[in-house]
Amino acid sequence: MQVKDKVIIVTGGANGIGAALCRGFAREGARAVVVADMDVEGAKALAGTINGLAVPCDVSREEDIIRLIHRTQDECGPVDIYCSNAGIIVMGLMEVVNSDWQRIWEINVMSHVYAARAVIPGMLQRGSGAFIITASAAGLLNQIDSAPYTATKHAAVGLAENLAINYGDRGIQVSVLCPMAVRSLMTRNGGGIAALDGMLEAEQVAEDLSVGLDRGQFMIMPHPQVKDYFQHKAMDYDRWIRGMQRLRARHLPDT
Repeated sequence: MQVKDKVIIVTGGANGIGAALCRGFAREGARAVVVADMDVEGAKALAGTINGLAVPCDVSREEDIIRLIHRTQDECGPVDIYCSNAGIIVMGLMEVVNSDWQRIWEINVMSHVYAARAVIPGMLQRGSGAFIITASAAGLLNQIDSAPYTATKHAAVGLAENLAINYGDRGIQVSVLCPMAVRSLMTRNGGGIAALDGMLEAEQVAEDLSVGLDRGQFMIMPHPQVKDYFQHKAMDYDRWIRGMQRLRARHLPDT
């Protein structure tokens, strides 16, 4: 799908990948770019530089997402592209408390469900649209030091697959973005093991997404080596687990 003249919503749009997406879409001639974020001042500042619209939004609340879409439609027109980008990480394994599991589930998984439920019916009526989920290479591989992040990003990839299967031949382009470490607020203290393969700038990830949209790709992997790792995992799961155990022992001996 071409970005030019499209109405686009980006959640988590004030920082990191989301901000880079907003800037990139504006450069490519989007008709309207809506910067949705809980960081209201950050969203307003970015929107002011790209002639966009800033909308406060807590993606863990379905009513916020509905309001976001209605406001966009009222002020900009029907939503052509929805980038369900907002996400968080919670570090830890089985010791992570239930409230943190619930919070990351709501943001990293349910926010996509709420958005798809609210925006895809209109796209189906018009016969066109794009729905993009920012997942992670952790959704294909693993985030060794975060069980909640791993579980929710796997769920996000599975949801994207299901949306593509059910709506991809009905005019809706579904894509899932699966980078490894990206320079952002989430990785401000380092990218951990994921950064061993290099940390990309958010602008590069945004450019890769734009190219993937133009090509109609489902799976967008800004770090190309992820495809090789994923293929190795599928070819011999037990060998892959043993390799990941060795990786953990070398770099995270205390986990």
